[in-house]
Parts: sequence; structure tokens; C-alpha cells
Amino acid sequence: MLSVGSATTAFPRQHARTKGFTLGVPRSFTVSEDGRWVAFLRSNSGTDPINRLWVLDTSTGKETLLANPTELLANSSEANLPAAEQARRERAREAAGGIVAYAGTPNLDKIAFCLDGTVHIAQHHNGAKPPEVTIMADTLGAFDPRPSPDGTHLAYLQGASLIVIEAKANGQERLRITDNSPTVSWGAAEFIAAEEMGRSRGFWWSPNSAYLLAARVDTSQVPTWHIAYPATPEKQPLAVSYPAAGTTNATVWLAIFGLDGSRTDIAWDHRNYEYLARASWAPRQRPTIAVQSRNQRTVVILEVDPTTGATQEIATLQNSNWVELVGGSPAWMGEQLVTVQDTATARSLFVQNKQATPDNLQVRSVIAANSQRVVFCASEDPKQTHVWQLSADGALEQLTSTPGVHTAAASTQTTVLTRAAVPDQAAQESHNQENSENIVNVYTPTGGFSIASNAATPLLRPRPQFVTVGNRELQTAVLYPAQDTASATHPLPVLCDPYAGPHAQRVVHTRSSYLVSQWFANQGFAVVITDGRGTPARGPAWEQAVAGNLATPVLEDQIAALDALADQHPRLDLERVAIRGWSFGGYLAALAVLARPDRFACAIAGAPVTNWGLYDTHYTERYLGHPEDNPQAYRATNLCEMAPTLRRPLLLICGLADDNVFAAHTLQLSKALFESGRPHQVLPLPDVTHITPQEQVAENLLLAQRNFLFNSMGIS
Repeated sequence: MLSVGSATTAFPRQHARTKGFTLGVPRSFTVSEDGRWVAFLRSNSGTDPINRLWVLDTSTGKETLLANPTELLANSSEANLPAAEQARRERAREAAGGIVAYAGTPNLDKIAFCLDGTVHIAQHHNGAKPPEVTIMADTLGAFDPRPSPDGTHLAYLQGASLIVIEAKANGQERLRITDNSPTVSWGAAEFIAAEEMGRSRGFWWSPNSAYLLAARVDTSQVPTWHIAYPATPEKQPLAVSYPAAGTTNATVWLAIFGLDGSRTDIAWDHRNYEYLARASWAPRQRPTIAVQSRNQRTVVILEVDPTTGATQEIATLQNSNWVELVGGSPAWMGEQLVTVQDTATARSLFVQNKQATPDNLQVRSVIAANSQRVVFCASEDPKQTHVWQLSADGALEQLTSTPGVHTAAASTQTTVLTRAAVPDQAAQESHNQENSENIVNVYTPTGGFSIASNAATPLLRPRPQFVTVGNRELQTAVLYPAQDTASATHPLPVLCDPYAGPHAQRVVHTRSSYLVSQWFANQGFAVVITDGRGTPARGPAWEQAVAGNLATPVLEDQIAALDALADQHPRLDLERVAIRGWSFGGYLAALAVLARPDRFACAIAGAPVTNWGLYDTHYTERYLGHPEDNPQAYRATNLCEMAPTLRRPLLLICGLADDNVFAAHTLQLSKALFESGRPHQVLPLPDVTHITPQEQVAENLLLAQRNFLFNSMGIS
């Protein structure tokens, strides 16, 4: 066991400084329509938080720095960052700074981004002359800028307004879309769209640059919640519109605007389909939208007549539990509609409502679609994700084959492939991890190039042992202390380290997934990570096994995995089992010690949902239904009602500025525990949101958890 000192604290410090080893990693790739240019973001080192905008010329392989925030800004404090942009970054779990998002014309000859709340436009001039960045005057407070496809105009958000200006220095304003209401905004995604639906946008240019499709969001009927700042009592509490389960959602409408100010409202059945799940423009200069029912069992895909606003149903997706919203879908392969639908055993790609992928393939997302091909991500082994291509002639091709988790960006012929993986044994033994994570390759019809990563190399090397256990074939990873020899036989206390909730996996073939777990293992634990029912990539029935019950299946699977591991891993001391987790994992950790104190000795619950009635509509009602229709499901999963059963050490952690899992969850459980006479610990984190980007907080949070585990389990 490592003693407290530099060996113990070095990794937490490095993990915090590197934002979980995400700094310096090339990211946010966009491929130009003609395939010549690839735009991306990357900072200069593994500890540099300032992202810069780069372009790669695929005709030469040359990288060009297109925009450097440290040169464009007198200071990089982002003091003028609009509140709406801060909220957007929170929804995207963005921990870096500088240029964190951008949008370009189809051939990337103009790329727009914001710095410190001001719009900038970068141009590479096809390499004929040095890159140029134009600062757009009078745009302070702006966010989400997007140039028109022809590059002549620029649309951006400012406060509650959507504004269009000419895309040139001192360009004149052409259009301002606004309402004289404090509860109405134009062009921005509402909270649950960005947090739960995967729709981060609220306006879309038409392909001919003549029109804007824009969302109007009215939050007047949404409950107002407040986030206080106890550490700075002079600071005004922040009022946020938060649609908790069973309450009223924001009202979302769509309209099409011409640059002359003309407006055409889009009509659909809002009463039965209140969620706007997706919006885009189809190849025929007509918008395509996907709307979803409140119970999420039906998604209707509509084509919009841009002259009248009338809609025509072109596809309907239904499921007795819920229709999963898959990234990039619906899309178009030329004139053919591409959707992702659930069959009895698989999540499959459909073209014109005909299944195009086999039942052994679980489609994860659609990356790109055009008249020649659809590029998508899918899994056969749940631990791995590969990139596939469906050609217009129906041919299916796997574009990646090496073990790992792959993603992509693509145009008609150029493809950017990224890979993350756990180093193989040879790499582990040679201390070579550079080839295991952040591998980016660009492929064109005439050749290929690599894009370098500047990420830091971790001070430790994770060594997960992947096993499939139990009757339900639970995907599990086990990690032992790195300092143990192969002949070590002494028993080890167990630390369960799951997420185990919908939409996320922990047992995947990437190095980054196990870095923190390996650090905990190095403190003298056998760390066990299990993905149970409800997690992705095992088919619809597996994911929907948690319908109506977010407690019993997920907890049963954690215990079943421990029992099944007993014979294969005899060093696991199942009489000394701790559990930690964040968000849904925090909920599961608290649930474990409350419901099964016979199996779990202590728990660390970070940002836990403790009462699903306090969580948002779209996520919670998907799994538990409307509280009025299924009140028993909410009572059965309410940790506050289980408070009298606590007899094990429990540490609750919450960010007091969290606008996703509010601090009320932790405080209400703590109140119930205190009133029941049940000792526990609470660690409130002032000014911390659902993520912990602050370096000192992130570092000390790991050390605090280690100390709690040692004290609770009598480890010295």
C-alpha cells in the first residue's frame, strides 16, 4: 500500500491540472464538404486550458493555426462570458477555455467562433495568404455564431435574441428576432433539449442561405428554482427555469424567417408532441423535424413546407417503453430518409424504413450522411465502438478494426477517425502509452495523415482485467494495485466504482476510463466496475429492463457481479466492500448502503439524485413515467424514505451551484438522515457545478474520498 505523500498526491494533482487528461487532445473535428479541409480544436499542451482553432489541408497534410486566443485577447479571463454561454458549456460538460465551439461554411472558408462573448470570423484563404481573423463589432454578449452556407451572413445569439448581420468587418444588421418578454428566447436550445435530448442548437440556416429555421422557447409556465451562493451571501441567487418531473415544460415553437423579415410559423400537434427532438434542413430545401410525445413512446418525423409552415408526416417511430433519441438521426442519404430504430434485439440503421444493419450490431450514433454514404458508430462488443459505412448501393463496411472506442467526422470522401484504447500488454511493459489514446487519422481517396495529440502522459498505467460474469453476462472490469506482484494472494478490500445508469458505460476499452480507478486500486483496493441492466450497447431489452424501476435491477446487478467474481478473483474480500459514484453512480452508491448494508460497508455518493421527483421531466419520466400515473415508482426509488435504514458510513458530496442535480437532493437526504438519528457526512462544494473543473477542488476531492474510505474501513 502506498503511504500518504508524493506518490499518493501526484496523480490527483496531474489529473486535476490536465482536466482528466483532456487538455491537448485534438477534438471537435469538422470536414469540409469538398473533403480538402479539416478544422479542429487543440491546446498546446496537456496542462494548457486554452483551445486554439486549427485547419488541416488534406492535399498536403499541413496543419495551420487559424486562431489563437492568447493573441486575440488582451487577457484570457473570459470575464465577459455571457451567462447563456456558461450554461451551454455546463450542458456540454466543457472544462476547457479559449475556443470551445465553432461553426463553418460547408467548405470551411469562413469559420465563426466566440471569444469572451465577442464574435470572430477566421479565414484560411486556401493557403494563398496568411490566415485572417476578423472581430465583429458590436457583438459583445454573443454566443453560438453560425455563418450562412454561402458565407455572406452571420447569425448569432445575444441575450434572448437571434441576430443576423453581414459577415464582414462593420457588417450591417439584417435581421433581429426577439420578443418583448423576459420568458421568451429565440434560437437557443431549452434546458432539457441540451441536457437530455442531445439537441444543443436552436436555429438552422437553409442550404441556400435565404432562410433561418428558429426555435421560440417560452419558459413562463416552467417552475423557477433558485441556486444560492452561501459562501458569498452578498451575491444574488440565480433563478433558473427547471422542469422537474411531473411539472410543465417549456413551450417550443418553430418559425422560418427570411432575411427580409418575413416569418412563417410551423404547425404541428403540440398537444400530443410537446418535445422538439431534432431539426435540420433536408436536401430539397425543406426542413425536417422530429417531435416526441410527453411519454416518449412516439416520435413523429415531419417534413415542413417552407412557404406555408404545414407539416407532413414521413415516418413514425414507436416503442412500448420509450423511443431512444440517437445522435445524428434522422438524416438523409440523398432523397432517402435514414433513421435509427429498435428491433427486438438491436438498435439498427434504417433507410426508407428498411433495416440496413444486422441484428448483432448496436448503432450508437449517425456521424454523417450524404448521397453517397452514411457513416455511423456501432458496437458488437459493448466494450468497443467502431466506425461503419453504409454506401448508397447498400454495401456495409467496417472502417475501424483495432480494439478500442472509435469516433469519426466525415464528408463525402474524407474521413477523420479517432481511437482511444487500453494499452496492450506489450505497451504496458514498455511503459509506452502514447499509442493507446487520442489517435487521430485522416483518410482521403489519395492518402492519409495523422493529427498529433499534445495530451499529457498519465503517471500511472491502468491495468483492467475484463471479465463477463453471472447468468446475465455482466460486463465487468477488475483492477488490482499496480505494486502487487503476480504471486500476491493477500485479500483486498473491494471498491465498487460504477456509474451503472442509462446512457453511460464504465466498462469500455479506453485508458481514460480507468485512470482514477487504478489510482484507487493503488491505494490498496481491488476495484470492481460493472455495467448492469440499463446501460447502452446490449440491445433494447437490456436498456429497458429499468423501465419503472431505477433501483432494483441496477443494485441487483452490482451484487450479482461481486458474487460471480468470488471464484475467478479469490483475492476480493467480499466482507469489506465499499462503493463510490457520481450523479447516477452517486444515487446507486447511496442506495447500496441504504438498501443492502449487509453487502456494502460504506459509500461515497457524489451529486446523487436522492428524490427522482426533483429531477427533470425528459430523463425521469422516460424511466419512471409521470408521477401522477406511477407514484409508486417514485416512492420506491426515493432515498429519503429509506433514511431510517442507514447503519453504514455515508459521505454525501454536492456542488452548491449544480443546476442539473441540485444541492436540494443532498440536503433533503441529509435532513431525513439527521431527523432519523443516522450519522453521516456531507461535503458541500461552494461555486461547483455538476462537473468540477476547478483544479484545487478536483485534486482534493480525490484525496478526501480516499481518506473517507480508509477511515470508514479501518485501513491505515
